[in-house]
Amino acid sequence: MQGSIWAVTRKEIFHIVRDPFTLAVAFFMPIVMVLFFGFAIEFNMDKIPLAIFDGSKTAESRILIDSFVSSKYFIPRYVFSPAHAIEALDGGLAKTALIIKPEFARDLTPTRQTSVQILIDGADNSSAASVVGYLGGVQQLALMREFPGVELRQKLEIQSRFLFNPELNSQWFVVPGLAAVIIAILSILLTALTVAREWENGSMELLLGTPVSPLEIIIGKLLPYAVMGLGSVLFIFMMSKLIFQVPFRGSFILYMFSALVFLCTYLAQGLLISVLTRSQQLSMQFAMLSGLLPSMLLSGFIFPVEHMPPFFYYFTMILPARWFIKISRELFLQGAGFMQILPSLAMLCLLLLMMLMVATRKFKKDVEP
Repeated sequence: MQGSIWAVTRKEIFHIVRDPFTLAVAFFMPIVMVLFFGFAIEFNMDKIPLAIFDGSKTAESRILIDSFVSSKYFIPRYVFSPAHAIEALDGGLAKTALIIKPEFARDLTPTRQTSVQILIDGADNSSAASVVGYLGGVQQLALMREFPGVELRQKLEIQSRFLFNPELNSQWFVVPGLAAVIIAILSILLTALTVAREWENGSMELLLGTPVSPLEIIIGKLLPYAVMGLGSVLFIFMMSKLIFQVPFRGSFILYMFSALVFLCTYLAQGLLISVLTRSQQLSMQFAMLSGLLPSMLLSGFIFPVEHMPPFFYYFTMILPARWFIKISRELFLQGAGFMQILPSLAMLCLLLLMMLMVATRKFKKDVEP
């Protein structure tokens, strides 16, 4: 059996070496995707244009404005009236506006209450959420400032500290999840194309005419891609450490084992697509549809699955990418141990068994009348 599998594996290696498209997908796609997504996806926003109307024009109002400017999140743009501030928001010249009323300094006393108005461009959800998040910090900064003749220092000081990612670095969040997205696309695409090519060229019938069982064909054809997939995982891991400086605090063996289980799940899915379509063009379309979109949008790579509507939250449970992204982030940032990743790893193994069973059964059914 080992000789037959090795013979099919060698045949597949020769196919890979002779096919420039397969080589390009296998070796250049991980490089492009890691660099592109790693640098392009940025959740932290700064230099937000801020329209400022200072109706008070006092030392107190300037101290408040300085609290915004010195936070380094905002770029000030002074306007002459509240109407001009709204026009700046309408015209896209500002994402938020600070309106300070004329009586601001007069009401700034321990016995009276004063306020300022913040207008936020709600059409841009991500900017609005960032501004709201920054306002708390700016308020704390303003309360710590010395206003002439006014005591505003808080009696209770609350200190916040972010664990695992103290600077909320987006790349630390994005890059560990990239491995799942890239492996999902590569595995499905390569497997789906290679088996479909055999069907289109008519060489699958010749292959089945040899004394090699369908199971040996499956294993022999998948082995080279499993090795290439693991190589991609290792490559992404090194880029994460060397280029993006993402700390890895967990077990490397656990990470590679989880990646192998995840990889085999998508290889089996690619095989199933190939058996069902028997066409390279259709296989590529189904591979992109079932590999790229769910991995990018529904796996928690960008949007947290916990915040999705109930139907989609439970739907994501059948996506292997969801569980591997969770494992990857826990191992990279939290230094998780085996027991912590065990639930996610168990779900991955369950999905792998189900996908292998369906793919093998469908493959045998098609080639063994």
